[in-house]
Order: sequence, then C-alpha cells, then structure tokens
Amino acid sequence: NRNGKMCLPVKKEYRSSVPGSVIDKSATGATLFIEPEAVASMNSELELLKMEEENETRRILYELTAMVAENREVFEADKRLIEKLDYIFAKGKLSAAMEAKEPQINTERNIRIRNGRHPLMSREHAVPLSFELGDRGNGVVITGPNTGGKTVTMKTVGLFCIMAQCGLHVPCEEASLCMNNQVLCDIGDGQNISENLSTFSAHITNVLDILKKAGPESLVLLDELGSGTDPAEGMGIAIAILESLRQCGCLFLVTTHYPEVKGYAEAADGVENARMAFDRETLQPLYRLVQGEAGESCALFIAKKLGMPDAMLLRAEQAAYGNLKPERLQAESGGKKKKHVILPEGPRIRKQKEEKGIQKELAVKFTVGDSVLVLPDKKTGIVCRTVNEKGVLQVQLQDRKIWINHKRIKLLVAAEELYPEDYDFSIIFDTVENRKNRHQMERKHQEGVEIRMEEE
Repeated sequence: NRNGKMCLPVKKEYRSSVPGSVIDKSATGATLFIEPEAVASMNSELELLKMEEENETRRILYELTAMVAENREVFEADKRLIEKLDYIFAKGKLSAAMEAKEPQINTERNIRIRNGRHPLMSREHAVPLSFELGDRGNGVVITGPNTGGKTVTMKTVGLFCIMAQCGLHVPCEEASLCMNNQVLCDIGDGQNISENLSTFSAHITNVLDILKKAGPESLVLLDELGSGTDPAEGMGIAIAILESLRQCGCLFLVTTHYPEVKGYAEAADGVENARMAFDRETLQPLYRLVQGEAGESCALFIAKKLGMPDAMLLRAEQAAYGNLKPERLQAESGGKKKKHVILPEGPRIRKQKEEKGIQKELAVKFTVGDSVLVLPDKKTGIVCRTVNEKGVLQVQLQDRKIWINHKRIKLLVAAEELYPEDYDFSIIFDTVENRKNRHQMERKHQEGVEIRMEEE
C-alpha cells in the first residue's frame, strides 16, 4: 500500500510487462511500485463509496443535531433537574457517611454544638466537641498547649456554620446554628521558627481587611492572634483587635498564647475564656474544650504602615507598655460613651418580609365566577382570576378580559349562588378553539395541537 493505493513491487526491467501506473519507487530505484489497471478502477469505485459513506454519516449527524435543537428546552430542563437531583443525593450520601444530623437554624446569633466532630476526622478517633457562643457573650478566647486542638476546634465551628448555610447536615448529636452574612478567617497552618516580619505583615493585612468587612451578622475566626513578632507589641495588637471585634458586635473565636489576652478576656464584657484540657501527669493534651476557664519587634510601626487606625494603635501601646494614661486614651477615643460606628463593607442578610393579609382577605371576598360591577363604567363582568399580591384581579367583560384593581370592583352575586358545585368555568372563559384542542388531547396525543393561555 503506497500513498493509499494498492501496488505491486516490480523490478525495473519488467516494467513493460505489467500494465498500470507507477505510484512510487524504492530508494535505490531498482524496484517500482505499480498500481495495476484492474486495481485502479476498483480503487476509484472504493473512493466513491467512501465519499458516499462520509456524506451519509454527515446527513445522520445533521438530522440528530436538528432533533436535539428542536427539543433544546426539554434537554436543558432535564439537565437542570438531573443536576438538582445529583446535588440532593450527594448531600444525602455525605450525611449518611458522616452519620450527621440536621442542625437547627436560629436568628438569635447563638451557636450551640453538642458532641460535634470535624467532618474530616474519623468518629473513632475524634474527641467530641461541645461548644456555645452567643448566650454568655459574643467572643471566646481559646488558650492551651501546642497541638492541643485549638485550631481544629475553631475550624469545626466555622465549617459547621458554612455547612448549615449550604443545606448540609453536620456530624454531631445536636446543633443550633445561626445564619452569618460572612465567615471571615485568618487561620495560618504550617507554623515554624522562621516566622519573620513578612509573615506578620500578611496576618495584619488580612485582619485589617476582616475588620473592615465584619458586622453584627458576621462570624470571625482568628488563629494565633498577634503571633509572628515581638511578644509585647504582638500582645498589645491582639488586645486592640479583640476590642475592635467586641465593639463591632460580631461573633468571634480566637486562639492565643498571650497571658495578657487571657486577662483581657476575663475582664471585658461579652468575651469569655476557654482552654484545651491538658493532663499534667502524662503531659499529654486531652483535645477537650473547657469554656469559662483560661489555660496554662516593630509590630506597632508596621501595623500603622499597613493602615491600622490610630485608636487601635493607642490601645495596643497601652496594653504593651502601660505608658499610655487612661485619660489620654479616653480623649483620643472621644470618651467612653462615644462609639465610632463604621458600617461593614460586606453583604447583609435579607430578612424575609411578613406576608400582607390583604391578598388572603380579598381572595375570600372575590372568587372565580363571581358576578361583579366594574366602576366607574358600571359594566357587569365575571371574575376570571382572583386577586394577586398587587391587589389586581382579572374580569371577563362582554367583549374582552381586563385586569383591574380590586378597589374598582363591587360584588353583585357570588359564584356559589350562580353555578352548581364543581362547575367547569372553562366554558365561559376559554376560547372555542382551546376547548376543542383540550378535548382532543384528553382523548389521545395530537401532533401540533396547542393550548394558548393568556399571560398575566
């Protein structure tokens, strides 16, 4: 086979003995590849058959494509339905795999978890977490040893809130979770001895962005608050950040090692200490959260350069060095009673509006088939459609149908007095063509027959 044609290898001196066309020759030129005349006619016929096959394939594909295009809306609706069903079944399989429970959703900004566990941790090895936030205050400061479970506790609370808002069950015995317009996090894993100013700068930038967005409907999670710099100044910044979170009214959960932060949490209103339990005899963490108890650089300059407000810097300076008098802090902040209200930049939760009673009341007053008087023309009509949420209903007049406000309608005779029970109102309101088509379609399928409904 040479160049897609069937050939015979013939020595050059016997070329005249084989009638046909030379298609190719060998590298030395001693052998010629000849397509015999009989084979050439067959090859031509084969090429024609291939062209016909290609045309038939293209025709079939065109027909299938046209059939799909005609039913495009059906295919798209099926696809959306399959996606929705797949999502529902996936949530169900995940809930069964995690042995999860349906959480309660509250609007009182409360989070309560009983015997919960991180979704990625096995049921056999995970220590159950019981946690409360909102009833006794808006913030919790968790302290404890390294690898004691502080970060896992924080991630579990955040994941539970996000999973609940996504319509997922959560792995616990019982949970009551609130809706949050945002879950704002600054959680840094992979901690090491080589932490430097660049790490601190990244944390401060992230925290300042969180403080701009946080509001009363937000949940804020901060891990190792104030770490990565000089302990004294980092502690001061940590307290300033906590003070700012407390004033904005959000729910927050932070971890720290600073003893001064524990003292702040104990003294500040709305902030509670918590610790990860530790076995002093074996010196091993127990990975159990105990609430209500506290467990065993150039930071200010960089924070100011990164945009931290002066009031927060003054509070950080006082907490770090103690050389700022309370009078000066009060003067800078404008007094104890004065609060600087900054509206958060993030989205807000839209509460569902209460349904108005007018639609329900008017639906009882006007029913389909009622004989009514249309004002001010004083024309008589029959109600086709009852009052909608805008207070408008449809009336059949002698020559047409109109939409009109319920205030311009006066009831003459109720439908129950005019028509027997289960009366078919399509006799009055439908066109003759629609009634005929509906009758045909009820008997059997009718190709090309349609029923046209009036749009509201």
